[in-house]
Amino acid sequence: MTTPTTVARDVTVPVGQHRAFEVFTRRLGDFKPPEHNLLSVPIASTTLDPRVGGTITDTGVDGSTCSWARILVWEPPQRLVFSWDIGPTWQVETDPARTSEVEVRFDAIDDHRTRVTIDHRHLDRHGPGWEGVAGGIAADEGWPLYLDRFAQLLTRES
Repeated sequence: MTTPTTVARDVTVPVGQHRAFEVFTRRLGDFKPPEHNLLSVPIASTTLDPRVGGTITDTGVDGSTCSWARILVWEPPQRLVFSWDIGPTWQVETDPARTSEVEVRFDAIDDHRTRVTIDHRHLDRHGPGWEGVAGGIAADEGWPLYLDRFAQLLTRES
């Protein structure tokens, strides 16, 4: 059996499209699992620079930083695409040709519900060991955990 080169997950959240996009992009650190950390110290914050060319960066409690994604598409409130600059050894990959892409779509169901879909594609670009990346992000501790925590955050606030 071959490993798919795309992992897709979705969740429906109890807020409108604009709010879903805003919380996902401005408060990523509020639902990103703190154990998903490439730094040698605990994460103090995770920020997304909201523009094409921006980054997603973890900042450690000691001020150290780790930028692990680049913003490729910025289309509020419908879509965000960023690179996944984390290789099969769970280290930052600096060669853009060896990174995958994460597309996050925010599709309004009505004024009070939005379907958020994550398509993590081109996983094979990571080269040898890419199947481990695919397995990690598809597992319950990967994108499903992010989306579950995102939905919980919005449910508590709505």
